[in-house]
Amino acid sequence: MKTLHLISKFIFGVLILSAALSCNSKQDKSTLIVFHAGSLSKPLQEMVTQFEHKNPGSQILLEAAGSRECARKITELHKPCDIMASSDYTVIQEMLIPEYTNWFIDFATNEMCIAYTENSKAASVINAENWVKILLADSVTFGRSNPDLDPCGYRTIMLFELAELYLNEANLYSGFLSKDINYIRPKEVDLLALLESNVIDYIFIYKSVAIQHHLKVLDLPDEINLGNPEFTDFYKNASVEITGKVPGSTAHKTGEPMIYAFTILKDAPNTELAEQFATFMLNPEQGQKIMEQNGQQSMARVPDEYRKYIPNKIFKELSKTDR
Repeated sequence: MKTLHLISKFIFGVLILSAALSCNSKQDKSTLIVFHAGSLSKPLQEMVTQFEHKNPGSQILLEAAGSRECARKITELHKPCDIMASSDYTVIQEMLIPEYTNWFIDFATNEMCIAYTENSKAASVINAENWVKILLADSVTFGRSNPDLDPCGYRTIMLFELAELYLNEANLYSGFLSKDINYIRPKEVDLLALLESNVIDYIFIYKSVAIQHHLKVLDLPDEINLGNPEFTDFYKNASVEITGKVPGSTAHKTGEPMIYAFTILKDAPNTELAEQFATFMLNPEQGQKIMEQNGQQSMARVPDEYRKYIPNKIFKELSKTDR
């Protein structure tokens, strides 16, 4: 009798475990994991809110980091991920293709700016003519992000190089590069708390992020803000060495107009839901509209060499918006 009781308890336990595993399996199929650039936090959260409302039962988990750090979570830590959205298409091209994906889609642009608050030193007088002198003053502090982890970081360094050339000021690049190194952070959005708490006075950041957080913005000339394709040739004058794809290696980055891109990983845990969310991101009345409302010019295109790899569902959406 005691033996039968134990057997019954065992069978009951197995049934409970099987049910739990079944529930977990169903939950997994409705969950999407997105690694993304910190500058995409606000627009992606708005997309998620709308998408989950339109698709009851779905759950999208957003994980922000510098784009290169996002890629390393995939290539070095082998963390599960469905969609990777980068502030620089070359991160996907150089670090994820062809081992982890075969394609990417460009979906937005941006530009560099200087952001500050009304409490920043010299906030009432800084302008397009005197910003260099103000930021290099000993009494003023600025922050930037880590170039090895975040494209905004190496774009800031390129901005320094281009400014020296454009303004024809010797030693401007080295002056910026050696100043306030204690205020370098992993990604650009990490600088916001320092700025808003008056720890630092200015930050080099994407204009979209400054707009989203209602900061004061000093627009920079198109020749140095890395946001205007007309100055592509001039941007090429800037370059920077950063950590490479393989630990211990280096990579050479050359200045170019900034383009955001995303991809779906080959081993994505939930490919079907990833494709649904990708089409939402590309829809001009959904994801693309949200990008524009958050200060970024939207776009939807894919380089010709990767078109053959695009899933049919996404390609149909892309064909409506490609421009």
